Amino acid sequence: MRRASARFVPDEAGMIALGRRLGRKLRGLDVVCLEGELGAGKTTMTKGIAAALGFRGRVASPTFALAREYRGRRWTIHHVDLYRVSRRETGDIGLEEFLSDPRGVCVIEWPEAGLDYLPKDRLLVRLRPRRGGRLVSLRGLGPRSRRLAAGLG
Repeated sequence: MRRASARFVPDEAGMIALGRRLGRKLRGLDVVCLEGELGAGKTTMTKGIAAALGFRGRVASPTFALAREYRGRRWTIHHVDLYRVSRRETGDIGLEEFLSDPRGVCVIEWPEAGLDYLPKDRLLVRLRPRRGGRLVSLRGLGPRSRRLAAGLG
């Protein structure tokens, strides 16, 4: 497994811009796992991803809804939040269907509860608060996701 690449993102606009850069590279069946404490910028990054994929509406945290779907020009974004879900309950929310949608991209916040369902090839994005912004680390866990991470470096 290759080491993660890291970059400093100073503000919300920078996080959205990074999400846009990532979103332009995504295609069907790609999985992006967002890790970070509450308020780290996971949903903000998702706003950029969705905008890059052609979604023009409001992107909101799916914490209480568990999943939201945004239709872009070419791909559907399945935005999933597993914060309030236990590993035993993950299969009940339709995660397998989202992950197997060839016209969909999955962006998963708090992915730990879904580890049994996640594909081996996925991109891990860790967001950590730092003074004046966030440190964002990208690590690909397979050939496709390693190319995604390298393309953002």
